[in-house]
Amino acid sequence: MKQLLNHNDSDDDRGQVGIGTLIVFIAMVLVAAIAAGVLVNTAGFLQATAEDAGQESVDKVTNRVEVVNQHGTVGNNDKIANITLTVRLAAGSSAVDMDSTSIKYLSSDEVTTLTNSSSSLTYPAGNATKFNLTAVEGTDEDDSFGVLNSGADRYEVTINASAIESDANGLSTGDRVQLDITSQSGGTTQVILTMPQQLAGQEAGEPVKL
Repeated sequence: MKQLLNHNDSDDDRGQVGIGTLIVFIAMVLVAAIAAGVLVNTAGFLQATAEDAGQESVDKVTNRVEVVNQHGTVGNNDKIANITLTVRLAAGSSAVDMDSTSIKYLSSDEVTTLTNSSSSLTYPAGNATKFNLTAVEGTDEDDSFGVLNSGADRYEVTINASAIESDANGLSTGDRVQLDITSQSGGTTQVILTMPQQLAGQEAGEPVKL
């Protein structure tokens, strides 16, 4: 018996060949490659931006100073003339340059921003726009004055309240002062001080606990 072979050809089984098809195929590959390159570059840029933003956020939290203690100095008319803070690096903080650190001073009558004085001899207690900085003896072993770069470093920050306040005498009993100490990276330490209730009879130049 003769076996008949049936060939059922249809349009769906036919392949397209030719230079036109090849050009379209190459164009599709190129478009896909360009799109992939754009996506990779965009992803890399977003990752770098996110890392930078994350590091800046960490710096704002960690790169700051810590106030160890504070006291006031009695001036004229039974008022606090100067405020002195002892500062060190906060836990986990990188180095903090006090030349790039500002202090916002806010009382019931005055608000101002103080920066580090260029010379402690010129402003031994600071003035209306500058705070004074001195190293606590024996703590700045690497002679990097002005930069807190070790957990052992201690600096005294002196603020001249009598020069800032409008009556030129300083702060009275019960007065309250808010100090915001902000490093270059944005890390902020807030200190709120209330002047002692008993200042009468204190001698000028005498330190009192705040």
